[in-house]
Amino acid sequence: MRYVVGYTPSERGADAVALASAMARAQGAHLDLVYVVDRRTPYVAMNPEGSRISAAEQEVLRAEREGLSLVPKDIEARFHVRQADSHAAGLIDAALEYRAGLIVVGAASAGLFRRYTIGSAANALLHASPVPVALAPRGYRRTEAITRLTLAVGQRSGADAAIEVSIESAERRGVPLRLVSLVELDAEGIGGENINAAHVHANTVLTAAAGRLPAGHQVSVEVAHGRSIEEAIDDLEWDEGEILIVGSSRLAEKNKLFIGSTAHKVLLALPVPMVVVPRDYVRVNTSPAD
Repeated sequence: MRYVVGYTPSERGADAVALASAMARAQGAHLDLVYVVDRRTPYVAMNPEGSRISAAEQEVLRAEREGLSLVPKDIEARFHVRQADSHAAGLIDAALEYRAGLIVVGAASAGLFRRYTIGSAANALLHASPVPVALAPRGYRRTEAITRLTLAVGQRSGADAAIEVSIESAERRGVPLRLVSLVELDAEGIGGENINAAHVHANTVLTAAAGRLPAGHQVSVEVAHGRSIEEAIDDLEWDEGEILIVGSSRLAEKNKLFIGSTAHKVLLALPVPMVVVPRDYVRVNTSPAD
């Protein structure tokens, strides 16, 4: 089981390593810290005398030293340098080559503390990755094992891949699974029908999930609502060790990630990490929430 971690020697890179470590604990997962350099810029060129490494190679060595130092001692990790046309392309290529079950990246550095501002690399991943992507909020430093999985089920069908991943991951980890439906009330405040529909759909998913989990496994359902998605998110209680799982947009190409407008609103308000699962994703000997 391998997770690709998009690493740069920055706060964003430290966020990604912390989240990957938390998700890897107790699962025997191996972390591949991937440092992407521009394909057009050689990073191992020697000086004319051939006796000293280049400044670019020194930067890579520093990134390797700092990145691996962030990984807890009980987690296996390796550092890789990949040349690519873009950061996202390098991470996707690495994930495919290593048969990784997850790509982990940090939020853009411009975001508020413990919140998200999607940068260009993360945005490109959300449009093109064939494997799930985990996004760490800015300032995320928790490396202890996760304590609960929450699945945003939505009010419509179509999130089968995310549901499948959530159920399998909760069972494998032995952690509670919470199913949440978010309802954005209309401007006139007439939200009764939407709330009722959300309850019905969430409970339908809950019944199916409960039937597939071992007897006694903790599974719950909540419907949160507000005048906006942000208010609905704030209406929920979140554990420090929690991760939210969502499915990608129906507009996404098959096996590609793309978050829709609702998921984007959720992301901007969310205080915990988010894993986005590609539409029609099928786990192959690994799982994004393992």
